Amino acid sequence: MISTLRNLIYGLSGTAVVCGALALAFPAVAVSGAPSLSAQEGREVVRVPITGTIEMGLAPFVARALDDAAAAGAAAVVLDIDTPGGRVDAAWQIIDAVRDASVPVYAYVNRRALSAGAMIALSAGELYMRPGSTIGAATPITGDGEKASEKMVSALRSDFRALAEERGFDPRIAEAMVDENVVVDGISEAGKLLTLTTDEAIEFGVANGQVEDFASLLDVVGLPAARTVDVAPNWAEGLVRFLTNPAVAPMLLSLGFLGLLIEIRTPTFGVAGAIGLGALAAFFGAHHLVHLAGLEEILLVAVGLVLILAEVFVIPGFGVAGVLGTGAMLGGTVLGMVGQFPSFDQVFNAVGLVSLSLILVGVSAWALLRHLPKSRRLEGVFLRESTSRDIGYLSAPEREDLIGHEGVAATDLRPAGTAIFGDERIDVVTEGPWIPADTAVRITQAESYRHVVRAIDPEHEIEPPPNTDT
Repeated sequence: MISTLRNLIYGLSGTAVVCGALALAFPAVAVSGAPSLSAQEGREVVRVPITGTIEMGLAPFVARALDDAAAAGAAAVVLDIDTPGGRVDAAWQIIDAVRDASVPVYAYVNRRALSAGAMIALSAGELYMRPGSTIGAATPITGDGEKASEKMVSALRSDFRALAEERGFDPRIAEAMVDENVVVDGISEAGKLLTLTTDEAIEFGVANGQVEDFASLLDVVGLPAARTVDVAPNWAEGLVRFLTNPAVAPMLLSLGFLGLLIEIRTPTFGVAGAIGLGALAAFFGAHHLVHLAGLEEILLVAVGLVLILAEVFVIPGFGVAGVLGTGAMLGGTVLGMVGQFPSFDQVFNAVGLVSLSLILVGVSAWALLRHLPKSRRLEGVFLRESTSRDIGYLSAPEREDLIGHEGVAATDLRPAGTAIFGDERIDVVTEGPWIPADTAVRITQAESYRHVVRAIDPEHEIEPPPNTDT
């Protein structure tokens, strides 16, 4: 028990080190990743790419780029947008950072700004679009592709209306991008979400103008001679974006739970436990950095893990501690994926991802327990019915071929002893009666090392005396 607890403490300490290293590395590298601007203050434009799926890891990168640009005295920041959308809560964080920026921010729709990307584009001071680009189609959807609840739609519709009022165009146009039930005469139809092309966005006042490329954009905003500084996510921000990706998070959870499950089935803390704790540390560390998982969720999962281990190693059976520990771990995991003030859809999606992880763990555990013990490459890990003499202990093989063979008792069988069958001397046991030495016997059963014999001539069998300790 002391050894198990010591290994557990080492494992939890290692997890804490991983979380701390990830947390310290993120801001440290974020500072070192600041754009390298020249001393010619006010003559640099920082280009921030907003591409691909918008997830929680993107928000800290955009906020960092805006802060660094302001600190370096940049003339402006351009959000280079080409995205199909993503998480609304991540878009809200980006919009707040844009509104709080002390440097002018322009949006450049470079192909498409859909869903959450449209909201980010509308939050900039001025919006320009490349020919052939589109903006709109911003109704919120759940993880299974269905339209979100009316509560969520109403909140997003209000955000778009507020952005439209700030930019000075008809708020109903912005609302029609979110809700297909909003009809704007001559622009949108009932039952269809509004998506505008470049020309339509300029015509209806959504965009400030059309530009052929980035250089043309600088001419339009009055910075034709400005030097462009491209910023990109540093390794820490890229790692966090990868770990918080909806496709990666369930895999981390599955790997973490599976590693702990295997570790519980082994006598000491080893590779499986280290991998499991490392995967959970990466999951919660990344979600903590993007303000989804707080210390409360991490502590809840830690308490759940301790309760489950106590149930396994200290308390016999599976009782209250096991149930509470399982509930705490699952609850902390779900809360760590939704952040503060989550909507029903976000909670539903988080529960779905955790459920998917549990299914993957169940299938993987079944496959491991069923197939790996038969693998020849793992002969040193899984114990088999027998091994060769070169490897170690050799248990008695099955000798069903001996059934029916006749021999002679070499010793008195009371009831165990030795008999000779041909050239073999075999340990045997009688069916009950004692048999004296030199009696002819026949094998009636052969079960591994246990060979049951019977006297060929029943007259030689002797009933053991009563109350005799054999």
